[in-house]
Amino acid sequence: MKTRTFVLKSEEPAEELNEKVLSLEKYKAELNEAQLEAVTTTEGAVLVVAGAGTGKTKTLTYRVGYLVESGVPASEILLLTFTRRAAQEMLMRAAAICDARCDHIQGGTFHSFAHRLLRQYATRIGLVENFTVLDQDDAEDTVDIVRTALGFNKKDKRFPKKHTLGKIISTAINKQMPIELVLAEAYPHFKQFAGEVEHVSAAYRDYKRANGLLDYDDLLTELRDLFLNHPDLGDQISSSLRYVMVDEYQDTNLVQAELVRQFSSVHGNVMAVGDDAQSIYAFRGANYRNILDFPKQYSDCKLIKLEENYRSTEKILNLTNFVINQAKEKFTKHLFTRRVVETDYPAIVSAPDERFQSRFIAQRILELREEGVPLREMAVLMRNSRDSFGLELELRKRNIPFVKYGGQKIVEAAHIKDYLSYLKLLYNPKDVISWNRVLQLMEGVGPKTAQEVIEWVKTSPTPFKIESANVSPKYMASLKRLGKLLSTLSDKDLSLGQIAEAVLQYYLPILRERYYEDYPKREKDIENFMTIVANYQAIDGLLADLALEPIDLSAIETKHAHHDESPMVLSTIHSAKGLEWHTVFLINMLDGILPSKYAIADSQSLDEELRLMYVALTRAKNLLYISYPIVTRQRGYDDYMSNPSRFLQKLPEDLYERIRLIEERRMPGKLPAPKKRLKGKKTAPEEQETDKIDPGDLPF
Repeated sequence: MKTRTFVLKSEEPAEELNEKVLSLEKYKAELNEAQLEAVTTTEGAVLVVAGAGTGKTKTLTYRVGYLVESGVPASEILLLTFTRRAAQEMLMRAAAICDARCDHIQGGTFHSFAHRLLRQYATRIGLVENFTVLDQDDAEDTVDIVRTALGFNKKDKRFPKKHTLGKIISTAINKQMPIELVLAEAYPHFKQFAGEVEHVSAAYRDYKRANGLLDYDDLLTELRDLFLNHPDLGDQISSSLRYVMVDEYQDTNLVQAELVRQFSSVHGNVMAVGDDAQSIYAFRGANYRNILDFPKQYSDCKLIKLEENYRSTEKILNLTNFVINQAKEKFTKHLFTRRVVETDYPAIVSAPDERFQSRFIAQRILELREEGVPLREMAVLMRNSRDSFGLELELRKRNIPFVKYGGQKIVEAAHIKDYLSYLKLLYNPKDVISWNRVLQLMEGVGPKTAQEVIEWVKTSPTPFKIESANVSPKYMASLKRLGKLLSTLSDKDLSLGQIAEAVLQYYLPILRERYYEDYPKREKDIENFMTIVANYQAIDGLLADLALEPIDLSAIETKHAHHDESPMVLSTIHSAKGLEWHTVFLINMLDGILPSKYAIADSQSLDEELRLMYVALTRAKNLLYISYPIVTRQRGYDDYMSNPSRFLQKLPEDLYERIRLIEERRMPGKLPAPKKRLKGKKTAPEEQETDKIDPGDLPF
């Protein structure tokens, strides 16, 4: 028999809106008309389409404050975001409006909130209480264990490797597609293995369940299944969530959209905030249609558009509005600003080659710094992380400090993974992936011996007594030493700091031996990492945060480096989303890069590439430079002429200026003239280069 919950509304109007407490004038003074409407529309379904730089975070923050000041208990408000940083910023700003009452608001990222609920209800839904959350690398290693056990590593024809298998399985889950269809769309060269990949996927699922493991996708699907298979628990959760708010709704996948429906199923008060023009995560399974179809999926949905931009100049907005208007499917909107700033037009820079492009950027950065723009207010954005290697050399040559985002995550570094494996075992002694890693750190221990020990661990009531495993005596001393470390740390009542230090002292000799070529750098990484550990009270919190939202290794390195001033930023466009700078350089705007060569044949993919360009352009507050090299080089090939991005070729000439680069001429025997940027002036694309310096030229 099916049962559903019916909520009786309070008989006291004060529960709905306590106008005695609330001063609406305070909100009117701080918000524009559209923002105020979004903040004060509390009941039912609301979609807020918030253009770039239109105060989305402020609007969400004030809505939280408005609800709390209206008498809504903070614990009945759910705020979901896509990064922990965004959630913390909103709650900190909300606290400034309504003090410590905001401390009890529920939420965070989808995955962290799901993780919290699954921990709470683990035993009720058939999970072990101390399940381990696998990061991407560990998940791929687990897939590889299953792949090998099934014998697919010995196939005559090339079977997908662990990384590809992991992506196929994850895509099938996030897009809710059969594996056969995923292969047909994205991996046609592996279509013949559809049955085998299905077999691996099923075995991977069973292996995780048997060993108390959950990967990133499982956190969402297990919670979805809780709602489907345990309606009593689902009603209990959704009844406690009176108001649901979701940030960056355009980035949700199908499972996340379903969870939002479940969270709001009892009270029906849900606000989705996002920008269809910034939907750029299809490769992770994000479904662009979630935000477009939101008004159809929720009855009587109210649509509110935020269009007043507080970030960029009018000249930049004119360019970005034109770019996004080329998208085929969208919510129509026109960003405008009241900012009055005298500044240059966005500039398109065609450089002779990649070295000229790098020289231009480095020189312009130094000029802007001399003009008073701090390095931290400048960023270079790129489609792919590898696109900045040449520029990095130029910046180092000129002693320009920088930090790079979008590179290796700290938990992906081998030595950090080694270190964390010991902590993971202390949290979950049956974590076979971590056992496999720490055992093979011992001299002479390979996969076969490690597997023998693991099989013993899986059935032993005292897994840390590993010297009892039936293995060769030559490993006994090492096994005893490891077992003693783990037993001692698990038995004693120690703080996380004490545990972390003991593990470090055990691991350092292994680090120096195993990574002897560059161990000083790796040792420094671990020292820096220990400052992160110091922020936590317990192992489970540390491991959960690192698995759910890992930190860029380069960001950690930069934080602890000593610079005279804060560094400038190099970032992939995806990693720059939500950020802003005074000056932005968008490099390598070439056909085949942006748009990607893989997207050119498909109109939907091409639209996403257009949105990616739009995200990059809208990061700029005052100055915007878009550059591309005329001649490029691919590894193993000679130089070749490249084509500027097709997106640039459609831009009206009155929206930008062109900059041509020429070498500064130095007369023999004379001192060089000081470098000076002359006032930019738009020049026609077909204009021929001359020997004299025109106002649109930049001398080197």
